[in-house]
Amino acid sequence: MRRPLRRELVFQLVETARQLRTHVDQRARRRGTTRAQWGVLARLRRLEGLNQAALAEMLEMQPITVTRMIDRLEQQGLVERRADPADRRARRLYLTGEGRALVDGLDELRHEIAEHLLAGVDDAALATTLETLAVVRERARLADPHSTATASETAA
Repeated sequence: MRRPLRRELVFQLVETARQLRTHVDQRARRRGTTRAQWGVLARLRRLEGLNQAALAEMLEMQPITVTRMIDRLEQQGLVERRADPADRRARRLYLTGEGRALVDGLDELRHEIAEHLLAGVDDAALATTLETLAVVRERARLADPHSTATASETAA
């Protein structure tokens, strides 16, 4: 028996997201990073000078998880922590030249992935899909009172 259309769409979204995460993880690893690190680096490129607490909130991750990830990125020479002139206890996060080069290279990877996975899908279908996904994402966000991310923040 077939599932009703709306249930099937939700099922397909969840499965597609899982497969995409796996695919992107594998491709990112070949570039020497992880999907999670890629997300951090991309956000820092857009919003350099964030503190770790703001970054954790934006990523909807536990602060300790973000701290550990930043520790690794700093050890790899991709991110640096600088003192916050307004708060001696806080640190601001910045990409190093190497970090910026990596995330710039990952832009090309994102393009390759998109071109490969969406080859043959016409622009009208893509536009309709994007509109539908925006509605679903917003309703999911509103259904979860703990979610603070906006559509622009969740796009890596």
